[in-house]
Amino acid sequence: MSAPRLSFLLGPKWIAFHLVVLGSIALMIWLAFWQLDRLDERRAFNDLVNEQIDQPPAQLDQLLAEAGDDPASIEWRQTLVSGTFLDDQILWFNRSQGGLAGDNVLSALVTDAGPTVVVNRGFVPLGSDVPAAPDGEVELLARVRLPQERQRGELTDATTAREPVTEVRRIDLDQLSAQFPGEVVPVYLDLIDTIPTLTPNDPTPVPAPALDEGPHLSYAVQWLIFATSVLVGWVLAVRRSITIRRRDALTAAAASPTAPDSGRPDDVVSASSMT
Repeated sequence: MSAPRLSFLLGPKWIAFHLVVLGSIALMIWLAFWQLDRLDERRAFNDLVNEQIDQPPAQLDQLLAEAGDDPASIEWRQTLVSGTFLDDQILWFNRSQGGLAGDNVLSALVTDAGPTVVVNRGFVPLGSDVPAAPDGEVELLARVRLPQERQRGELTDATTAREPVTEVRRIDLDQLSAQFPGEVVPVYLDLIDTIPTLTPNDPTPVPAPALDEGPHLSYAVQWLIFATSVLVGWVLAVRRSITIRRRDALTAAAASPTAPDSGRPDDVVSASSMT
């Protein structure tokens, strides 16, 4: 029996099918490697945060002097700072913590060294009263954080000279510095603890970031499994089509009057004349 002809695989519909399969496999492999790149970025971030947090706390003015024009070099460092809170508070809304929706409370601290620093005092659930900042001199232990910038297409927090900002979508120090006295340092702080000690009525401090690797590795494996499944599906589709065409060809050959095992009229005549 001769091998089935495979020219049907070059038909327009089959070519379109091949292209869809190849495109799908290429996309899934790209997504798998993209997830692996994300995993590498996550591991690098974890290493950086661990390295910064493990260093002993330092005074804020000392850290700022070390950073110079590169505030990013001191992000996640723990710092000590003392000063007095201003009365005005700002809500950083649409936040979540511990499975609850709510706001972060931002207060400006005029430091003993002179400049003003924005402090994220912590989280309050929706519907809760926002506690005022403590009066008088306070000492803070906090983490250094970098401000956010508005990206293209994001909404802007409206502000006027007469009505300072009371709610924000992000901590944009360029925007907020206009409503605070004196120089505002180019970083903000996530509060960890204070002297006087925090009370149950105070906002809940924002925890350090979770330093896990996330789902990136499992996602990469899933995309590779999907790509393999598509390839296997393509092989099965081709084999099934070959099997169907072979069966149809055998059926057609058996039903044909010129099939090898059927007698022809001239063969019958020749046989009768020989008898």
